[in-house]
Amino acid sequence: MTRIDVIRHGEPVGGRRYRGHGVDDPLSEKGWQQMWAATPETSGWDLIVTSPLLRCAEFATALAERDKIECHVVDAMKEIGFGEWEGKTPDEIIADDPDALERFSDDPIHNRPEGAESLEAFSTRVWQAYQAIARAHHGKHILIVAHAGVARAVIANVLRMPMDLAYSRLKIEYAAVVSTLIEKPGAAPKLHITGNRQKP
Repeated sequence: MTRIDVIRHGEPVGGRRYRGHGVDDPLSEKGWQQMWAATPETSGWDLIVTSPLLRCAEFATALAERDKIECHVVDAMKEIGFGEWEGKTPDEIIADDPDALERFSDDPIHNRPEGAESLEAFSTRVWQAYQAIARAHHGKHILIVAHAGVARAVIANVLRMPMDLAYSRLKIEYAAVVSTLIEKPGAAPKLHITGNRQKP
């Protein structure tokens, strides 16, 4: 059985803004704390794969050094490109166009920012990379350190749901983990939802 966990990066320096692959802010101190809190000391991962962007790669490298495992950078796991919204805060976008964010939320396929990567192209590159990782590391427990968009793309492909619906309706928090299981080579991945281990 192959298990692939996808963890979103923690809070970056600079607070909330649209960061695709054109803005490369590192993690804030809080972001580092979020990531360490989400990754147990006895994780059991055999391999770490990371987006090349600093908010993912720096933590992935530190985690790999701590756990003494390999870390591979995979360019296809970088975030979707936001075009002219890169680096802008929601308030800055609204100041230019009061309805832009609402239109994007309602229909992210037809109302994406100028110059942005299409959801279809983004979903395809992420899913192809995910499948290649699964084939190359069958039977392993793998951690992918990536982005909210990457987590949405994985969920959408596993559940065979429209990417626009996944993008507009799935909220992925900082340091959130999405787990998938592939029971045998060639089998369709399944979402793996763990129970609450906290005492009632």
